[in-house]
Amino acid sequence: MDEIVNEPVIAYQKRHYTVEEYLEMEKASTEKHEYFLGEIFAMSGAAFNHNLIFSNVFGVLAHKLKGSKCIPFGSDMRMHVPENTLFTYPDISIYCNEIKHLNEDEDTILQPTVIIEILSPSTKNYDKGKKFNLYKDIPSLKEYIMIDSESVSVEAYYIDEEKNWVLNQQKELSKALTFVSMGFNVALSDIYYYVTF
Repeated sequence: MDEIVNEPVIAYQKRHYTVEEYLEMEKASTEKHEYFLGEIFAMSGAAFNHNLIFSNVFGVLAHKLKGSKCIPFGSDMRMHVPENTLFTYPDISIYCNEIKHLNEDEDTILQPTVIIEILSPSTKNYDKGKKFNLYKDIPSLKEYIMIDSESVSVEAYYIDEEKNWVLNQQKELSKALTFVSMGFNVALSDIYYYVTF
């Protein structure tokens, strides 16, 4: 059972680390860590519902995006936000057009179009608050979607023509999640297929 916290757990406290040190430590580590402003944070494991939702959503996206210029990645793909130093592993991210890699590390990619986080008790407040604010610094980001793993609830933010973040929230299985930048819908019944609360 995940510990309920509002922020990631600091993994290394002795000093501030450089990006190069962090990347070297990640290569040798069996666990994933976030990096922000010189600090390294352990990332918690995912529970059963979280994994079910991931499988459902990723399967639909892989099918819908096949043949397009957009590629979905799972939570093992490391992403970097140079604008604020964050390195993290979103649950699902979609990259369109050319994939851009970090110069120092080909296993880290930049400039996602869509980020999806599946909310767990241990990460919900962080994903909705501080992490969303960090994601807003990504110039290529068009949508940020948060899917609750404890109830039927999807909060989807997208950038409108005036460059404002607009919320599209759905809480009924009969409704659909609109991927505004992708031009398609995904039924909530597909997102929560097999999931029980």
